[in-house]
Amino acid sequence: MTNRRRKADAAFKWLTAACASAVALVTLGIAINLLRHSGLSIHKFGLAFLVSPAWNPVTGQFGAATSIFGTVVSTAIAMLVAAPLGIVIAVFLVELAPPVLSRFVGGAIELLAAIPSIIFGMWGLFVLAPLMSDYAQPALSKSLGFLPFFRGPMMGIGMLTAGLILALMVLPFMCAVTRDVLAMVPPVLKESAHGMGATNLEVVWKVSIPYGLRGIVGGFLLALGRAIGETMAVTFVIGNNHSMTASLFAAGNTIASTLANEFAEASEPLYRSALVELGLVLFLIATAFQVAAYFWLGRLRAAAGGGR
Repeated sequence: MTNRRRKADAAFKWLTAACASAVALVTLGIAINLLRHSGLSIHKFGLAFLVSPAWNPVTGQFGAATSIFGTVVSTAIAMLVAAPLGIVIAVFLVELAPPVLSRFVGGAIELLAAIPSIIFGMWGLFVLAPLMSDYAQPALSKSLGFLPFFRGPMMGIGMLTAGLILALMVLPFMCAVTRDVLAMVPPVLKESAHGMGATNLEVVWKVSIPYGLRGIVGGFLLALGRAIGETMAVTFVIGNNHSMTASLFAAGNTIASTLANEFAEASEPLYRSALVELGLVLFLIATAFQVAAYFWLGRLRAAAGGGR
């Protein structure tokens, strides 16, 4: 290797290292900035901020419990709908659909990712919410009204509607990643399973999904990150009410929707600091999910003997 090529190789190595370090430094800088600007709220409320349902700018009482509750519930609804649906669609596109249909449906689903979130919010408010109040919520109340989740006023907007909007928004991420992962399964593995008499369902369940599980989990995390931090679409349809109730029909709020609604009008230092602390809580929740997923993937890798 010539001296010039060695220098170019070293420069490329340092460039990639600098880019990787920049990502870590930006993340650290965001955390430090959030922590610094939320200091007043942290000093006044302490850990009680995380469990207090109070949110009253007039009296200066703030708590994150209702926003955390709404974030977790709406995200859970979204992932419970989008994750299995995305996997099923991906299996259909890779294993069962004709190539022409697969390209058309796959492109249509991926097109959803290009739609701005505010458009989803407007569609949810003017189309989905009336459908929910006129048809879906009455049907759920009639058939499952014995459960506390499906009781209460049927206004159309609320936690359930917000969760469904989020599911529609994160579906392209889940579906696209899962489809690419399933498409990379070596054909010889599937052919061997078919040769042993396995059905299509058995091949998918026992060969394709286990082979690409780490990639599927990666798609799940990508969708989860989008769902946790989504702002405008949720703000349109969740009702923006600081309350906690078991009913999925009831209005609620998330951390992101609270920040979008109230940050511009937060003139008092404590009020603004409490909102920044909400942002810090959201940052920590997203980080906790990523760390937990990292260790889980590590256990999967160890169980598989270090393979894919």
